[in-house]
Amino acid sequence: MGVKKEKSDVLSAVDKIKEAEEKARGIIQDAKEKEASKVIQDAYDEAKKIKESSLKEARTRAYEKKKTIVQNASREALKIRKESEEGEALMRKKAKTTMSKTVEKVSEKIKHFFEKGKI
Repeated sequence: MGVKKEKSDVLSAVDKIKEAEEKARGIIQDAKEKEASKVIQDAYDEAKKIKESSLKEARTRAYEKKKTIVQNASREALKIRKESEEGEALMRKKAKTTMSKTVEKVSEKIKHFFEKGKI
């Protein structure tokens, strides 16, 4: 019976080794899955940071561009307003000169009409 007991002990030991190996494989598989999950989460977190940073940078550039456009438009509007005021002043001056000449001509014609009866 000694040999049978040894064989039984050996088979029992082999079974325990197989169980231990199976358990180890399960632990390794769980570790791999957890590591893969962690890697995926880390990648997601990093992508989120990059996205937020890119959005912040894009907003900053858009604000600066908007600010520049508004400043340029304000300068252009001021320039146009100034040119319009200068043009208006020039037109008033010409109108005043022309009006004076017209008044003189009409006065002359009225005077001539009263004096001679004809225009």
